[in-house]
Amino acid sequence: MYKLDLPIDPKEIAAIERRRNKEQQRQSRIFNAKVRTIGVDVPTLERQVEERKAMEKLEKARDEAFGKYFMVICNADRQQYDKIALMLEQRENQIARDLDKAVQNFREGHQQPQNRREFDLYDPDFLKKDRPARVSDHDPRCGPASLQKFAGEDLSEKERKKLQTELSKKWLTEQKDERKRSEAQKKYADELYDKKRVELDERAQHLSKMEEDCRKAVDMAISNFNQALAKESSERIKLEKQQEEDNNFSEIYNHLTGDILTENPDVAVSYYGPHRVVPDRWKGMSPQQLKAILEIQAQQQQEKQRLKEEEKQQDAEWDKQRILVARAAMTLEQQEEQLSSEIRKRMDQYNQQLSREQRAHLEYLDKVVYTNNPTAHYHSQFNTTSR
Repeated sequence: MYKLDLPIDPKEIAAIERRRNKEQQRQSRIFNAKVRTIGVDVPTLERQVEERKAMEKLEKARDEAFGKYFMVICNADRQQYDKIALMLEQRENQIARDLDKAVQNFREGHQQPQNRREFDLYDPDFLKKDRPARVSDHDPRCGPASLQKFAGEDLSEKERKKLQTELSKKWLTEQKDERKRSEAQKKYADELYDKKRVELDERAQHLSKMEEDCRKAVDMAISNFNQALAKESSERIKLEKQQEEDNNFSEIYNHLTGDILTENPDVAVSYYGPHRVVPDRWKGMSPQQLKAILEIQAQQQQEKQRLKEEEKQQDAEWDKQRILVARAAMTLEQQEEQLSSEIRKRMDQYNQQLSREQRAHLEYLDKVVYTNNPTAHYHSQFNTTSR
């Protein structure tokens, strides 16, 4: 007999306890969503970090290389730009110097001190150029306290009267000259008016005479034209009358000798072909045409009789064929009904057999397979381990 009460191996107990502790730790990691760390591929993450660092290192080296290249290019461009800026600055300074020189030359040539408006305020020769205060009554240098002149004094009386006399003489002379000039202009205008009026009168007489001559010429031309028209009209009427008589005689002759009265059958033939006629000229068919029509009608009657007999024979043949087809269809329909009845019987038998097999299978499931129904304890054992 086997011994079942042997002591358990401590190593096995320790292994079981170790596995149980690992299972609890694993469950705490898996069932707690906040501290779950399962599914993380640490080597892959480390490899990605290394690749990222290598990529950053490569980009840094490339940026440094590009930076050095751009620095060289920028230094060359900067030197070129510095040269251009220096040249522009020198040109600008030269333009400014030329402009200052031109301004200075303009000032020396056109803006001298003696030409300024306020030069009298700081003129060194002001006292040399000064005049006495009693030169005129309107001297602004003579103020109320200057005591150079007094109210009522007329220091420039002689000059004023002399100037007034000269001015009066000048005005009188100008008035006389203006009057003579106006009288001469009026006289000249009157002479021009008289000459213009005489010229207009002569021109009016000439135009009147020309108009009268033109009117006479027009009247004569109209009279001649009317006479010519009357003569032409009489000649035209005579010619029209003669033409009408000739046309009437020609029409009578044509009617007498034409194809209408002579009843010529050739005139009824159309230009579109010999089988067509002109209706207003046709006098009827000839005996030959009537005979040909009667022969054609007889042939058509014979052809129609032959077609009727052939059609009658075809109808009889078709009736015979329809009868045979109807008999064959009835035979096939009977056979189809018999076959359908046999198929229905077999289907009923097969359905009954399936029904019996299904009931037997359901009884087997209820009595043999589904005998142990799951309880609440069965559902509670799920999601209890990490495996």
